[in-house]
Amino acid sequence: MIKYTSSIEKLIESFVKLPGIGRKTAQRLAFHILGMPREKAEEIAQSILDARQKIVTCSICGDLTDIDPCRICGSKDRDATLICVVQEPGDVMAMERTGQYFGFYHVLHGVISPMDGIGPNDINLKSLFTRVAEADIKEVILAVNPTVEGEATAMYISKLMAPFGITVSRIAHGIPVGSDIEYTDEVTLAKAMEGRRIIR
Repeated sequence: MIKYTSSIEKLIESFVKLPGIGRKTAQRLAFHILGMPREKAEEIAQSILDARQKIVTCSICGDLTDIDPCRICGSKDRDATLICVVQEPGDVMAMERTGQYFGFYHVLHGVISPMDGIGPNDINLKSLFTRVAEADIKEVILAVNPTVEGEATAMYISKLMAPFGITVSRIAHGIPVGSDIEYTDEVTLAKAMEGRRIIR
């Protein structure tokens, strides 16, 4: 059986290492790049190298940034009494796009998952408690994903926040806008019921 040349195979294997990329998708990406003009391929390669070299972790919130502290942590216009705890760096921009939150953030870079060998010391938790202890924080909003691991992490943080005497809230989970109740799974419906609010 004829195989790809070592250079093509290496490129495919590089894409396979990315999350959510299987071998067939990796092959399509590899051949797409090989079909590009050389300067376009070099531009992609250079942007990866530049990002890897310039992007650092914010020393305050843990978000990815090209300046330290990041632009949000360095802002004087945010509500310094609020910290929204998110799971991954991409979640910060998702929250910012809502235009409804004006406090600061804290990025955990994962969640507690004993099955995967990830404990409290393996995620960015210690600095969160330091921030709460040293600043005038009134509320910590937990905005981690609604998974078993996310819920366990939220409960863990909530319990450890008790001595600080601050409000610890959890963002509501429920039925996405535009979807049908009939086709919604039981867990999502249960969360929607738990997060219901009085309108009158």
